[in-house]
Amino acid sequence: MVHHNRPKRSKAKTILRLPDLEQSKTSVLHSLGAASSQESYRHAIDEFISWYCSEPRLALNRTVVLRYRFFLEQKNLAPSTINVRLAAVRRLAYEAADTGLLSPELAAGIRRVKGAKRLGIRIGNWLSADQARDLLRGLALETARGKRDRAILALLIGCGLRRAELVGLKNDDFQLREDHWVLADLIGKGKHIRTVPVPAWAKRAVDDWTNASGTNEGLIFRRVNRLGKVWGKGITPKAIWHIVKAAAGRAGIPNLAPHDLRRTCARLCHMAGGELEQIQFLLGMYRLKPPKGLGCKQKLRHAVNDTMGLEDA
Repeated sequence: MVHHNRPKRSKAKTILRLPDLEQSKTSVLHSLGAASSQESYRHAIDEFISWYCSEPRLALNRTVVLRYRFFLEQKNLAPSTINVRLAAVRRLAYEAADTGLLSPELAAGIRRVKGAKRLGIRIGNWLSADQARDLLRGLALETARGKRDRAILALLIGCGLRRAELVGLKNDDFQLREDHWVLADLIGKGKHIRTVPVPAWAKRAVDDWTNASGTNEGLIFRRVNRLGKVWGKGITPKAIWHIVKAAAGRAGIPNLAPHDLRRTCARLCHMAGGELEQIQFLLGMYRLKPPKGLGCKQKLRHAVNDTMGLEDA
C-alpha cells in the first residue's frame, strides 16, 4: 500500500479569533513611530474588531471588508474618517499575513478594497477672527491654568501647531531670527523640520505662562491642579484636546477640535493677504522644492502670521 505524502496544511486561517486580531493589532502599533498615529490606528482597529467579533464566524476577506465599508457609510461618517478606518484594517490584514495568521491571497484581496469617495473637498471647521478672539479672551487669566490655556490656544491659532508639536516644546525652542521670535528647527509630522515664526501676541501669552509657572527648564507646558499648583513634567496631546473643547464650550463654538485651529491659522493668514507659499512654509505643508532661480524663501522679519487680525486679542 502506497502512502502518498500529503502536503502540510498551512497555519494561515480565514477566520481570525480575538487573540489573533489582538496579536496583529500589537504588531501594527509597534510598526508605527508617532504616538498620534498609534492612537489613531488603535482606535480604528478596536472599532473594526468589535464589529468583526459581533458578526457570526466571519472569514476575514475582501467581501467582509467591503461589508464593513458599507457599515461605516451607513453611519454617515466623513469619507476621510472611513478611509482612516479602512487603512487600519488593511494594515491589520498585512500584519496578520506577515506573521502567518492569514493567507497572503486573502490579505492581498483586502488591500484592494478601495476607500470611500470624497464628494468635493471636505474643508473642515475653522473660526473667524472674531471667534478666535472670543476663544482667547474667555479664560481666567488671573489663574495659572488660564495663563497656560491661553498660551496653548495662542500657539495653536497663531502658529498652526499640531498637538504633538505643542506638547514637546521647550524654552530653548524659542529663538530670535531676523529680529523675530521663532520656534527654531521644529520637528513635525514625518520628521520634517521647519522654522515657525511666532507672532508677538502669542509670545507674550507664552511668557505670561512661563513667568507664572516658573517652567524655565524641560517642557514648557505642565499640568495644573485644582488649587492652581503646577506639577508633572509635561502634558499629553489628549489634554490639549480637552483644553480646546473647554474653551470652545465657554465661547459657544460647537464641534471644535485642535486641528481646526491649524485650519483657522491658515485661513486667517490667507484672508489677511498672506502668500500661499509662506503659509505652506509656516505649516510645513510644502511638498515640492521650488524650481531653481525662483528664490523662494521663508520670510521671518515680516512673517505671514504677524497680521492675522488677532494682534489685540
